[in-house]
Amino acid sequence: MTAPFQGRGELRAQPQSARTRQTTPPAAPETIRRIVAERPAGGHIHVARLDGTRTMPLHELHDRATRLAHHLRSTHGIGQAHRIGILAANSLEWVLLDLAALRLGAQTAGLEPGKFTPSAELADRYDLHLLFTDQPADGVPGVLPMDDVLALTEPGAGPDAEAPLPPVTWTTGDVTTIKFTSGSTGVPKGLGATAGSIDSSLTAVQEIFEHTPDDHLFVFLPLSLLQQRYWVYSALLHGHDVTVTTYEAAFATLRRVRPTVVMGVPAFYETARRQIGARLRRTPGQSPEHAARALFGDRIRYLWTGSAPASPAVLRFFNDEARLPLYEGYGLNETCIVTKNHPGAHREGSVGRAVRGKEVLIGEDGVISVRSTHPVNNHYAYARPGDSEKVFSPDGTVRTGDLGHLDEDGYLFVHGRADDVIVLDNGRKVIVRPIEELMRADPAIAECVLFSPTQTDLVAVVSPAGLPADHRAIAARLAAVNAATTPDERISRVLVADPPFSIEGGLLTSQYKPKRPDIRAAYHAPLHSQEAGIHA
Repeated sequence: MTAPFQGRGELRAQPQSARTRQTTPPAAPETIRRIVAERPAGGHIHVARLDGTRTMPLHELHDRATRLAHHLRSTHGIGQAHRIGILAANSLEWVLLDLAALRLGAQTAGLEPGKFTPSAELADRYDLHLLFTDQPADGVPGVLPMDDVLALTEPGAGPDAEAPLPPVTWTTGDVTTIKFTSGSTGVPKGLGATAGSIDSSLTAVQEIFEHTPDDHLFVFLPLSLLQQRYWVYSALLHGHDVTVTTYEAAFATLRRVRPTVVMGVPAFYETARRQIGARLRRTPGQSPEHAARALFGDRIRYLWTGSAPASPAVLRFFNDEARLPLYEGYGLNETCIVTKNHPGAHREGSVGRAVRGKEVLIGEDGVISVRSTHPVNNHYAYARPGDSEKVFSPDGTVRTGDLGHLDEDGYLFVHGRADDVIVLDNGRKVIVRPIEELMRADPAIAECVLFSPTQTDLVAVVSPAGLPADHRAIAARLAAVNAATTPDERISRVLVADPPFSIEGGLLTSQYKPKRPDIRAAYHAPLHSQEAGIHA
C-alpha cells in the first residue's frame, strides 16, 4: 500500500557517545490483528458532549464497526487499497468509521475541521473513494454525512450485516491512515502511518504504563491526529474504558466521567492550573490537591502531556502541589512517540528516555534525529518536491529540527527548534525556548514568542491568559526575566496580543502550539516599531 520513496537524503555523522537505544519490538503488527479480529470482552467507550454522554460496551462498538464495514464493502465497494476521508469533529461515528476501515484493510485520511473544506476537489486531491463529513456538502459526489453513519451500524441494517467478513491481514509496512502535518509554511503535508509503527507505539506505551481494565483514558484532541486514536485502540486491546470528547467539552466532562488517565497538550494543563488557582481563591484553606481533584475527578493515576514544550512551572505545580503526576514526553507526527517520562523513570526537565523500538541520535550540530525499528514512513505522501528529503533519510530516520542533548542516563533534554535560534548582529546565538518559558511562568501570560526584527534585540509577542490583559503583571514579569538572563537574552519590549492567540484566529495549531511565521506576519508593523509595546 505504500508508495516508493523518491529521492535520497543524508544525515550528518552522529557521535556514538550521544545515542540511546532500546530493544526491538515484535516484528508483526499483533495489536492491529487483535483490534481487527478479536471481540473485546470488557470495557466501554463514552462519547461526551456538553449536553450529555453516550456509553457503549466495547463489544458493541466492535459489532457496529463490523456492520459498517459490511455496508462500506457491499454498497460502496470499499476494500484493500481504498481510502476514505473523515472531516468531522470527534464523535462515535468517527471511531466507527476508523475501525470499519481497519476491518476492511482500507485506509483513512483524518482531515481536521478548519483546515479543510468538503469538496470534490479535496476528494480528488487525496485520492478519497468516499468522504464523510459533519459539514454542509449537499450534492457533492462521494461526500456523505456523518449523521447517517450510526443507522448503518444497527442490528439488521443490511441483509449480510451479521455475516463474517473476508479475513484481512495488515503487514508492518502497510499504511493504515494518512495524517496531515503542517510545516513552517502551514501547508498540510500528508504522511502515511504504517501498521508496524502503530503496533510499535502501542506496545511501548503499554509496557511503561500498564493500562488495565480498571483504567479509564480521556481523549479530547481531534481524532484526525492519529495518536488520539491510539487510546481507543488501547481500550479495545486491554479492556479499559475510554472517553472521547472535544476540547470545548473537556473540563465540563472530566469530573463526571472520572478518568484515571488524561491525555492533554501543555496549553490544556496551563488552563487547568488557572482554574485550580481560581478555585483556591474562592475557597481559602482548600489544598491544591483537593482543588485539582475537584476538577479532574478522584481517580487520576497519571496525566500525559507532549506535542509542545510544557513549562517547568506547570510540571512542578501538578507533580508537587496538586499531587497529580504529569509526565512529559517527546515525539512528532513523523516519529510518533520517541521518549517518555513514566513511573519509575522520570527526570525533571527532561522528556524521558527512548521507548522500546526508538533510537535517539544527537548530531554534531546539536539537532535531534530519531531512528525507529518500524518507522512511521520514509517520505511524505503529499508534499512539495524536496520536503521529504529535508526530513527523512532512506531508512526512515527523521531529522527533527529540534535541538537537544542526552544525559549520562539516556534522558533527552530538548532546548528548542534549530530554526528558532536567533543570531544577533554581534554573532551571538540566542536559544529562545528557555526565555519564552520564563515569561510563560507568570499566570498572566498564556504564550510567549520571541523575535528579533532588526537582529539587534529581542521583542516578545505574548498572548494574555485572560481578558482584560494584565499589563502590570506582564511588565513585572518582563523585568524579572531580564534580571535573570544575560544581556543578549534580555527582552527590550513586549507586544500584548489582541485578541489572544487562538486556533480560530489562525495563530495556534490544533495542538495549541503558536504558529511563529503567522504571528510574525500578524504583528509585522508593531514588531518593527520601536514605540510599540511594553518597554523594559
